[in-house]
Amino acid sequence: MFDLKKIEDLLREGKGPGLLQEAFTHRSYAVEHALAYDNQRLEFLGDAVIETILSEHLFTLYPESPEGALTQMRSALVCESALARLARRLELGPHLRIGNGEAEIGGAFRESTLADLFEAVIGALFLGAGFDVCRELLLELFTGEFPCPQKLLIELNPKGKLQELSQHYWNRTPSYRVLFKTGPQHDPEYAVEVTLRQWAAYGSGKNRKTAEGEAARSLYEHLEKSGVKML
Repeated sequence: MFDLKKIEDLLREGKGPGLLQEAFTHRSYAVEHALAYDNQRLEFLGDAVIETILSEHLFTLYPESPEGALTQMRSALVCESALARLARRLELGPHLRIGNGEAEIGGAFRESTLADLFEAVIGALFLGAGFDVCRELLLELFTGEFPCPQKLLIELNPKGKLQELSQHYWNRTPSYRVLFKTGPQHDPEYAVEVTLRQWAAYGSGKNRKTAEGEAARSLYEHLEKSGVKML
């Protein structure tokens, strides 16, 4: 089982013991401390490594799937929320070196920051321990967390899947509106309604995007269970 300590050990054994420090250095921290590096270059490299490994994995896993379906599944696996989920599983966030301003607003645990951090750690592991080690780690993580990539298309991109269904069957897009926003400014709660023809569903979340996603997932699942999408 991979964890952060094992990644550290692999980098110490390899040729990049200093890479992990770079991977865990957010740009805001680098600016505040006048450092000549941050984790953005490793993030760029890690992104490419992840896409390469997952492309091969999906190509082998779904031998009958066309290119378009494989691309959609890969996009779902490498989306921000999926990578942030893996970063949380490895408990990477608490170790990120981040600027004071970002820390005060919880920046170390923002999904975009965690996704970037995960990519940077993979970039460091690629340089320090090699492609095969990266492949072993990524496949263990992704197959454990997302055993059926096809199901991710609705789980991780509910708005996209609902819109795809809506345009295909009715040549229209769903409509979203915020019903209300409650709570203090620093910790709001949004309630959103999505409507499509005669159907409606509701969702809530800490921001509008999350609430819209939950509403879309609810409506998509309703349509799927009722068989409406087959009309």
